[in-house]
Amino acid sequence: MDLSHEAEILRNVPLFGGLPPAQLKLLAFTGSAQRFEPGDVLMAKGDRADSAYVVLDGEVEVINISRGGGEFVVAVQGRNSFVGEMGVICDAPRSATVRAKTAVRALRISGEVFLRLACENPQRALYVMRQLSNRMAQDLTVIAALREELEEARGALARAAK
Repeated sequence: MDLSHEAEILRNVPLFGGLPPAQLKLLAFTGSAQRFEPGDVLMAKGDRADSAYVVLDGEVEVINISRGGGEFVVAVQGRNSFVGEMGVICDAPRSATVRAKTAVRALRISGEVFLRLACENPQRALYVMRQLSNRMAQDLTVIAALREELEEARGALARAAK
């Protein structure tokens, strides 16, 4: 795949949508295209967060471990998704495992390149913060809805037990 085509794909990733064409090409050039088969792990919980991935094709599952030790899927991300950036930004170990649900083609972006790009100028940093804040707000809405469902289920169980 040529750089212009990869740069055009990156334009569709919300976090990179506002970048000028030259920066998108630089990002595509410095990235490393990788392929994953279903079940392959892109990143594992607890690993060092030294990169992030743009999903070019396919779907990945974001997986966490329950208190009982079982796995559960937190989210499924598809084409144009960006995964792994939170660990890079926070300079913290991975908080979840990401594995290929289907065959996946992804662009690995080093943490150093991503942070340089995100912090290059104040407008870019603000744009990245807004994108991440929007994602967190969406996640909080989902969590609130799940809590309501859990409370309703607990109430139904309590009523049934009487």
